[in-house]
Amino acid sequence: MAAELHFPAMGTRVHVFVHGDPALLTFARERIEHLEHRWSRFLPSSEVSALNALSGRPVVVSEDTVQLVAAGIDAWRATDGRFDPTVLGDVVRAGYDATYDVVARRGGHGSSPLQRGCGDITFDRVTSIVELPAGVGFDPGGIGKGLAADLVVDELLAAGALGACVNIGGDVRVEGDAPDGGAWLVAIEDPATEHEIASVTLGAGGVATSTTARRTWTADGAAMHHIIDPDTGEPASTAVVSATAIARRATGAEVMAKAAVLAVQGDALDAIIRLGGEGLVVDRDGMVATSPGFSAFRTGHARTSEAVR
Repeated sequence: MAAELHFPAMGTRVHVFVHGDPALLTFARERIEHLEHRWSRFLPSSEVSALNALSGRPVVVSEDTVQLVAAGIDAWRATDGRFDPTVLGDVVRAGYDATYDVVARRGGHGSSPLQRGCGDITFDRVTSIVELPAGVGFDPGGIGKGLAADLVVDELLAAGALGACVNIGGDVRVEGDAPDGGAWLVAIEDPATEHEIASVTLGAGGVATSTTARRTWTADGAAMHHIIDPDTGEPASTAVVSATAIARRATGAEVMAKAAVLAVQGDALDAIIRLGGEGLVVDRDGMVATSPGFSAFRTGHARTSEAVR
């Protein structure tokens, strides 16, 4: 038996597909909403908001939030700092200081004293204590959707699902059997037209897309977006409009995709490959390029992604 559910959460649209007991859809929705209430920087009561408000002091948080922070630090190290989960101050100064619907309508810049400092974050998995350096802010936006998809799919299978697919705003994790007993088909959209430009088949793995063409707004007549270059603290100026990565888990795919967008010119696909994934990138002229191993997923022969991050 198979069932699916669409609902809004984490500032985007969520699609959950379960091959198994339809009652598991209720669990999935409640779990994703629970993670949103722990991780959203727009909810004053969230654990991430508490960490940012109390930077410089130890804060007891849930195991979920420790895992979120640890994943962000791991990604920062793996990408040599190109992926930085402490760009919150830069994101706010660029104008993304409220939910996207508000920012898109209002535009403009924001104000924040927060600085970057990922290397000095500390956490303890035993005590569930996290401490941000004083004056440093943590932004879950770059990794939270992928991690949430991973957690929920893992938990759905542990609860008895034969297979599951969770898509949170384009960050997709699949595992187990698709409804027809075969592989999962994941479509990749052109960021400008929203038309499908490729589709991949996966027996198990994660797919994520990062793009500068969406979640945009205007400030002082200039187009702004939410992907921050940690070298400048400004929205990234890049020839890559969109990058899609395939990895073993959605968390890794999300990191790879952002690293590709932030890579030096001509290095986007190499950035994904170095992290153990395969990918597709679209440049500002609409040209599409893929990594050498991408075609194995595109041909319809289902594979389990071998990427380990």
